[in-house]
Amino acid sequence: MTKAALLALAALFLASGLWAHGVADQDEIFLTNNEGLAVGPYMYLGAKHMVTGYDHLAFLAGVIFFLYRFRDVALYVTLFAVGHSVTLLVGVLGGIDANPFLIDAIVGLSVAYKAFENLGGLRALGVRIDTRAAVLVFGLFHGFGLATKLQPVEISGSGLVGNIVSFNVGVELGQFAALAIILLSFNLWRASGHFRRRGHSHGFAANAALMTVGFLLVAYQLTGYFLS
Repeated sequence: MTKAALLALAALFLASGLWAHGVADQDEIFLTNNEGLAVGPYMYLGAKHMVTGYDHLAFLAGVIFFLYRFRDVALYVTLFAVGHSVTLLVGVLGGIDANPFLIDAIVGLSVAYKAFENLGGLRALGVRIDTRAAVLVFGLFHGFGLATKLQPVEISGSGLVGNIVSFNVGVELGQFAALAIILLSFNLWRASGHFRRRGHSHGFAANAALMTVGFLLVAYQLTGYFLS
């Protein structure tokens, strides 16, 4: 793999280890002990969770990898945001339980799927799937992934709705911050002259690596499911 491709993938994992996604012990202590509305802290935790969410960032990177117009980026990011906002709020406030390993396995699959699509795999198979619908649907699973991180924590019912909404707002702010860094990295990469849309290029190598990461995430989560 080329050095440029490795650097691009490294940007996806800012401030996090590959398996570090979850609620930190100190954050869980705060969530458990907090009583009443705490807008600022919950927004911070939401932003922190997104910025350290390597799986969410990897999927977003795949989504915008070949998008050059701002309106296209805004459309797909909005679809993703709507999807994960709905299931985050419904999952936590509605008490809808989901197995975290299975949900995160689907989240990992979303990363592999988008990279495979970027490589032209669906087209080669003669399969046509509306990318907008796929991003929205996978966004729903990403939202459940976020919800499953909060469901095991005993959060006080006092101010719960406002706190979870604040957490979701923080998630969106974190997403925009991370997205800005990813877009800047991609634009610098494209301007370097090494970037190609498809074929044997740095872009091809990066998406192949991204797909591998997605399948590794699937395998990791399924292993956790069967061993739990």
